[in-house]
Parts: sequence; C-alpha cells; structure tokens
Amino acid sequence: MKEAWDPYERGCPSRELLNRIGDKWTVLVLGELADGRARRFSALRARLSGVSEKMLTQTLRHLERDGLVTRTLYATVPPRVEYQLTALGQTLSEPLSALRKWSVDHMVEVEAARTAYDAPSANAGTAD
Repeated sequence: MKEAWDPYERGCPSRELLNRIGDKWTVLVLGELADGRARRFSALRARLSGVSEKMLTQTLRHLERDGLVTRTLYATVPPRVEYQLTALGQTLSEPLSALRKWSVDHMVEVEAARTAYDAPSANAGTAD
C-alpha cells in the first residue's frame, strides 16, 4: 500500500524532495543531463555558469542519494567521473522542460510585472 505523502504537512519527506527538485541548481543539472548523455563534472560546471564547485558537488551528491543521478568512477589517471540521469531522474525531464520553457516564454511579462511593482508609486498607500 502506498503511503499518503503530503508536502503541505510539516515533516513530510515529500516536502524535502519537492524543495530539492525546485532548487535552481537541481533544475539546471537535471536539464543538462536530460538528453541521456553522461557528463563529466568539469563539463557540468562549465555549462552551469555561476555554480561553485562546492555547490555543484553538493547538488550532485543529493541527486545521487535521491536516486536521480548515477555517478560512475573510471579508474584512470587522473580518475574520471561521469554523471548521468537514472530512469527515475529521466521521469523529471518532461515536467522540468515545461517549466524551463514557461520561464523563457513568459520572461517579458514577468519583467514588465516586476518593473510595475518596483515603480515608486506602485506600492504607495498599500498596507503590509
């Protein structure tokens, strides 16, 4: 019998998983691996502009722990490590692709809304 997971409930493990999937670096790592090809750490870091080595390492470890990414170590000199989506990780490709597409398709409207909100007179007289 499947447990009833509810991310709105404090302490529910599905909330932690939802937070992980929604993390910006997770979304970008999974997106980069979505084509099914394995990537080396250095290739991921080069593609994900702005990610620190520490943050990428942490993100990849979490994804591996959650069963979304596999880490393969090749006994070469120097050692080579590659990351690839698991079958479970592949199931996130479509929904994350839809979110990525939405963000690109609607960026103009979002920027306009931000500009309007940030205008000095936009929030005058509103209660917090």
